[in-house]
Amino acid sequence: MLFSSISFLYYFLPCVCILYFVVPIKYKNSILLISSLLFYFYGEPIYILVMLVAILSAYFHGILIDKYKKHKTIFLISAMVISLGTLGLFKYSDFFITNVNHLFQIKIKVLNLALPIGISFYTFQILSYIIDVYNGKVPVQKSIIKLATYVTLFPQLIAGPIVRYIDVEKELTKREHTFENVALGIRRFCIGLFKKVLIANQLGELCQVFLQTNEKSIVFYWIYGIAFSLQIYFDFSAYSDMAIGLGKVFGFHFLENFNYPYISKSITEFWRRWHISLGSWFRDYVYIPLGGNRKGKAKLIRNILIVWMLTGLWHGANWTFVAWGLLFGILLMIEKMFLLKYLEKMPKLLQHIYVLSIVMISFILFNASNIGEVMQQVAGLFGINGEPFMNSFTAYYLKSYILILIIAILGATPFWKDKINQLKEKSQADQRDGPHSSFQILFHQLKK
Repeated sequence: MLFSSISFLYYFLPCVCILYFVVPIKYKNSILLISSLLFYFYGEPIYILVMLVAILSAYFHGILIDKYKKHKTIFLISAMVISLGTLGLFKYSDFFITNVNHLFQIKIKVLNLALPIGISFYTFQILSYIIDVYNGKVPVQKSIIKLATYVTLFPQLIAGPIVRYIDVEKELTKREHTFENVALGIRRFCIGLFKKVLIANQLGELCQVFLQTNEKSIVFYWIYGIAFSLQIYFDFSAYSDMAIGLGKVFGFHFLENFNYPYISKSITEFWRRWHISLGSWFRDYVYIPLGGNRKGKAKLIRNILIVWMLTGLWHGANWTFVAWGLLFGILLMIEKMFLLKYLEKMPKLLQHIYVLSIVMISFILFNASNIGEVMQQVAGLFGINGEPFMNSFTAYYLKSYILILIIAILGATPFWKDKINQLKEKSQADQRDGPHSSFQILFHQLKK
């Protein structure tokens, strides 16, 4: 059930909100839990069992880690094996079998298992809870209702952000519900809905036209690269906006997940602004435990490559995702070791061009089905494939989508936000000065 679907907007969400705000406080988590399970059941009835097993595993492992501290490492490993094993089975088994078949020239049958909705997100959320309990950062949750509510919470189940237990632990027990928060939540949800339906979906249609046509041109390759970079940003950030907005409606405060990444002046800055919850998760639960940058240059390189290979694999089971992750890992190493000091001396325009060019090519890689397709599309940007610079087909679609492209480009910067804030400040100033100015005008008229 998509957030932008009629079934969600007109039936599911209104019913959940009415029930949630009618019942007493002590039943609110139960309403959210039942609603979230129904939300998940609507999309994948069978795989709800996988989620329930994951919840039970997290609940009992948390209690065992807390109760038997001398053996807590065993229970931590057990919990991680179950969580990561389940994720690996559904998401990576066919990828592994296919590569083994290719490598050893054998024919093991692939499993063709469907990927349960949100499994990457709720697996990482469960791991954050188990690891934080193990490290003593949070108390064990003895209420299975509260823990299950955290794991299944439907606002962020589909596309994040990855909500850590430590960030909502107190709100699972006690949270404030105000008209102001509900209003702010609805407004944020509507912004996300606008970004998804009116920008991301339209850009997605343009990208599909490019991928399906044989009438390509150099200009169309560039249009595709720009459009897809914008589409993936607006699509992903839209879901984050809607999740954060719905969280506010129900009294939760989820952390921001995107912070205008396309205004970055380095790849390092880009990844501080893009999918913040995923980057910080890998930093805190993989990079730092591996030693971070504290154990010499060789281990620093190893740690960065491990983190970014895993980041790529997290996005999908394909070598293009691995290559995409490693590309960013290598670029971040280069920047960290010597490039940043030179970048900082460059004009800001060149810094932005450097980042946007790399990001655009990286997302061409991200969206490709194989490396050959990547090479063909990157070559097309520079006219190596022999296509014309421009043709009538490209001109037609450029004319059709130029307005949405301009709106999207401006929307990927703080432009619209700044304009809205300026209008608010002007309106507030007019409200303060209005009666006084009117009085002065009337006084001068009477004086005359």
